[in-house]
Amino acid sequence: MDTTATYVCAWCGQESITEVDVSQGMRQKYIEDCQVCCRPMQFFLVFDEEDYSATISTEPLDG
Repeated sequence: MDTTATYVCAWCGQESITEVDVSQGMRQKYIEDCQVCCRPMQFFLVFDEEDYSATISTEPLDG
């Protein structure tokens, strides 16, 4: 099982890789800063139940 997933920053549009943990559930929502521009985003993570691959979408977090 892969423990990383690729996402695109909702602020700067840069593609990055993040660590993921299926033990936290098949659907996750959390806040993390972009590794490039350092702005906060809401992450929405969904694991595929067959191969445990992760799909991540992001939204900018105002504040």
